[in-house]
Amino acid sequence: MGICDSTMGLSTILIVMALLSSGANSLKIQAYFNETADLPCQFANSQNLSLSELVVFWQNQENLVLNEVYLGKEKFDSVHSKYMGRTSFDPDSWTLRLHNLQIKDKGLYRCIIHHKKPTGMIRIHQMNSDLLVLANFSQPEIVPISNITENLYINLTCSSIHGYPEPEKMSFLLITKNSTTEHDGVIQKSQDNVTELYDVSISLSVSFPDVTSNMTTFCVLQTKKIRLFSSPFSIEIEDLQPPPDHIPWIAAVLLAIIICVMMVFCLNLWKRKKKQQPRKSYEREPVSMETGESEQTQKSVKIHVPERSDEAQHVFKSSKTHSCDEHDICF
Repeated sequence: MGICDSTMGLSTILIVMALLSSGANSLKIQAYFNETADLPCQFANSQNLSLSELVVFWQNQENLVLNEVYLGKEKFDSVHSKYMGRTSFDPDSWTLRLHNLQIKDKGLYRCIIHHKKPTGMIRIHQMNSDLLVLANFSQPEIVPISNITENLYINLTCSSIHGYPEPEKMSFLLITKNSTTEHDGVIQKSQDNVTELYDVSISLSVSFPDVTSNMTTFCVLQTKKIRLFSSPFSIEIEDLQPPPDHIPWIAAVLLAIIICVMMVFCLNLWKRKKKQQPRKSYEREPVSMETGESEQTQKSVKIHVPERSDEAQHVFKSSKTHSCDEHDICF
């Protein structure tokens, strides 16, 4: 019966103390996921009491017991299963260490100390701690999800994983030679059902009005405590410009070819006309020259034929007379 009475008395004390301390001030404590949280009791022990005279225990906001030291010895009968093997008590600092922290461990904790006397237990100290469990997000990472389009747009996404609590803000910083612009994004988030950690991301379509300048982009994730920056993501606009429009060049080349063809055609036409005029005059002159030569020939024939005949006759006569004289034969 003594054990049952002791257990029932402890349970009653826990409930009453929970009601009495609900409005008490709490010590804010921060610890990180998978690490260790120190839940202090901050007991001054002005009466210099030994642990063998005391009952010290911690409970959470649901009145589940984390650890109990009963008259100087750890007692596990009332410890909840989810805290079994995860706590250690430091009697020198009156601190309970909660190991392998999970997000579910966040919340209010109470350290309660009773002095056990022959007449019963008397509460002599209580300390409230409000535990916040944090998980650092990974460094944000920028990934292009499309190439620059013909209109000089590029789609970027920035993501960060395994953090808690969810970030207050995520944004892109676009830095050019002459300006810095911040673009806030709508946070897309998902939460793991077991660990309760968040994965977050934002997306942005970025335009580049100044195609001659390069751009450096950062992603910024902001929580209540810190700001995380991604590695710089550089965009070299000159290398990513769309190919130039060749239509004006093709039109200019075709126009030049047409002009050259027309000039050659006109030049050939002019040469033909120029050649045709001399040919007519040259054809007439040979005819007149031939006619003149024929007339001169006829005249010369007419003129020289009698002369040749007279000379021939004269010669013939002379030879005939001379032969007659020589041979004395005359006709």
